[in-house]
Amino acid sequence: MKVSTRGDYASRALLSLALHGAESTPTSVRDIADRTGLPQPYLEQILLALKGAGLVRSKRGVGGGYVLARLAEEITLAQIVSAVDGPIVAGDFGEPHTGGACDHEGQCVLLAVWAEVGERMRTHLQSFTLADMVDQAQGKAPATAPARPAASPAGLARSSARAPAPRVPSQAR
Repeated sequence: MKVSTRGDYASRALLSLALHGAESTPTSVRDIADRTGLPQPYLEQILLALKGAGLVRSKRGVGGGYVLARLAEEITLAQIVSAVDGPIVAGDFGEPHTGGACDHEGQCVLLAVWAEVGERMRTHLQSFTLADMVDQAQGKAPATAPARPAASPAGLARSSARAPAPRVPSQAR
């Protein structure tokens, strides 16, 4: 997976809001752009996408700007990246086949691997919250994944045990 520029900029913008206590006091797009070095026109588009995803709220007028819509402890990097880039996947290869319904040699095995890689990326990004990033930026925590289990939607978490590889019917010679 390659995090896009949009995903990186969105993460940087929300981290800036979290670092400056923008859970209650609105911060202008210009201030966010100045603090982060991000281009303001592009940042405005990204903030609109984050607003649509419910990660920030906006206030118009004098003293207006953006605030976090939830506590920094409740916003994960996975949510931020998904808000601007769509689902976190290893590739657009489709879902693994079931019941030995492979159309081509090796297809089922690789589809299962790509699905697992995407799931591991999502789980890893879910293990980082904005609050974790604030602690790291302020030197209060090492720049590694927190030791706590990731908060994940129902059905997303899997055990760390490897599932057996799907069986691929042998080809007649």
